[in-house]
Amino acid sequence: MFQRILTLVTGLVFALVLVACSNKAPAEAALKVADEAVAQVKASAAKLVPDQMQSLESGLAAAKDKFAKGDYKGAIADAQALPGKAKDVLAAAEAKKAEFTASWSNLSEGLPKMVDAIKSRVDILSQAKKLPQNVTAENLAAAKGNLAEITDGWAKAQEAFKAGDM
Repeated sequence: MFQRILTLVTGLVFALVLVACSNKAPAEAALKVADEAVAQVKASAAKLVPDQMQSLESGLAAAKDKFAKGDYKGAIADAQALPGKAKDVLAAAEAKKAEFTASWSNLSEGLPKMVDAIKSRVDILSQAKKLPQNVTAENLAAAKGNLAEITDGWAKAQEAFKAGDM
């Protein structure tokens, strides 16, 4: 009787090891695909939708953790869901980029006109022999300094936008 139980337990352990090993290769393959999918969207999505990108990376880490603990079925299930989620994150990043581009277009049309109007007014005040009653020399100097900062900041913003930094 004891030998039968021992034989049965040994057979069961052998069967479990065989099943575990047979699930390991598919789990590794699924993790590789998931890892590649996450890596492909990371560059585009990290700056535009960082929360969604972090969630995607957390999902990948969870799948890898399950794999490390020997839960190959769980790792496969988690890993197989990640490429679809990566596509969703990429779509969200592209939508955010389109939104930023539209906002940039509006801003780039209006801001230079406003800056030119302010510059014109500051130039007129600078050339005046007497400043209006509500404008002091200090206020005018501050306005000139702020105008220079705005102009410099706008130039930097244009360079960043051209470089793809939203």
